[in-house]
Amino acid sequence: MPCNGLTFVPRKSDMSTKHRPITKLLVANRGEIALRVLRTAREMGLATVAVYSEADAHAPFVRAADESVCVGPAPSNESYLIVDNIVAAAQETGADAIHPGYGFLSENALFAEAVEAAGIRFVGPHPHAIRVMGSKLAAKEAVAARNIPMVPGTEGAVSDPTQAKQEAERIGFPLLIKASAGGGGKGMRAVHDPALLESELQRAISEAERSFGDGAVFIERLVQQPRHIEIQVLCDSHGNGVHLFERECSIQRRHQKVVEEAPSALLDDNLREAMGQCAIEVAKACNYVGAGTVEFLVDASREFFFLEMNTRLQVEHPVTELITGVDLVREQIRIAEGHPLSFQQEDLEIQGHAIELRVYAEDVAGGFLPSTGTLTRYAPPEGPGIRVDDGVEEGGEVSMHYDPMLAKLCAHGPTREAAIERMLRAIEDYEVHGVDTTLDFGHFAIDHEAFRSGEFDTGFVGEHFSPEKLERPLPCDDDTAADLILGALDRVQAQSLPTTEAPRGLHPWRLRAR
Repeated sequence: MPCNGLTFVPRKSDMSTKHRPITKLLVANRGEIALRVLRTAREMGLATVAVYSEADAHAPFVRAADESVCVGPAPSNESYLIVDNIVAAAQETGADAIHPGYGFLSENALFAEAVEAAGIRFVGPHPHAIRVMGSKLAAKEAVAARNIPMVPGTEGAVSDPTQAKQEAERIGFPLLIKASAGGGGKGMRAVHDPALLESELQRAISEAERSFGDGAVFIERLVQQPRHIEIQVLCDSHGNGVHLFERECSIQRRHQKVVEEAPSALLDDNLREAMGQCAIEVAKACNYVGAGTVEFLVDASREFFFLEMNTRLQVEHPVTELITGVDLVREQIRIAEGHPLSFQQEDLEIQGHAIELRVYAEDVAGGFLPSTGTLTRYAPPEGPGIRVDDGVEEGGEVSMHYDPMLAKLCAHGPTREAAIERMLRAIEDYEVHGVDTTLDFGHFAIDHEAFRSGEFDTGFVGEHFSPEKLERPLPCDDDTAADLILGALDRVQAQSLPTTEAPRGLHPWRLRAR
């Protein structure tokens, strides 16, 4: 489907619009997060607009909106990342606010400025806050005066090998070289051997330049056996700020989260409150307004260190919503309208436990590489305490152009143990054929004794996981298993299908234990 031509017309921002209700919301994103935001917008009585690429013309999120506008071809750098096209779509449809979701332009200060310059409200923080927290070095500088605990490291960027060696001697090995811009593990190098410092420094700089267009890197002490704990915050334009407790995000592959839970099994009430108040201080350091997440590392001695702040809604926000009963998107929209927070810190309490598994279309055995294809069967689980945020449907195409996440599977229960059992049942009931997924990996991780006991860290995958561990035993003896396999072969032959090939994403020779 070809796209209509779009023209962005700048106009002077009318700041008074921040004190008027939003009537029409454009969601500058796709997939499950676009659907998630659209649902809340409809509940609030707002008219909605979706933007889409040519590849997404028939996607569920497009049908869910009142109006839709094509913004370009399939590649995101020709559609979802074109600022002028997004703003022009809002102007064309009369949208008076834009919600960026996460990813794409959500943490792009230039996009937020362009939205405001067009007299449209940006459902997110001010461009200044995005710019400050978008640079890890600028963020560290901003919070330095607020007694925020930080990992020992360099105060600025390092590029000279001689300077790097001097700083390394001061900081101590092992250490971590990190890109100032971006995330996701790109431009990040752990160095245990001083002899490798110079070569790893150059690799980190090169990768940062390729990934973010910014080669600035800095050096920190490598925190041993860290837990990745993040705090959800909400701040309004009236000076009020609260934290909505923590999320544990320590189970990761390639430095990217796969399993999250709230609350964390590590924190007690005292540590939770200390980290929550610290997160609010970080938000104040950049005059933050909106929903944001402050991320920390916690070491083996339970000492915590500021890592970064994400100036947007997080992928894992559903677990916070499940344990607090707060609709974070609703709060984002109310804050953008100029309202004060609808609750205070003392009004919030933890209600049960929630776990989220990111269901990616990935070949786990092949190193978590993206898996593309057609969803020949797609049936998410249902039932009490189960929430599935997805953006795909049976018959849909999983494209190479976008992030491979199909859905976020969440389970909520009165206790952590109950949430674990509910999640395992939900994973077993989730049917996805046509692509490989991380469902079996999620079952392995959540059922693992290290996770069940709460004794794990960000090294979980490297320490405990290998692809062969995903092969679950057949729920029968050897003779019965042989009979089942022979029967399956007979049925395949009767259907005139080649016995050496199975539909992609199906595993006919392994029966999943139910």
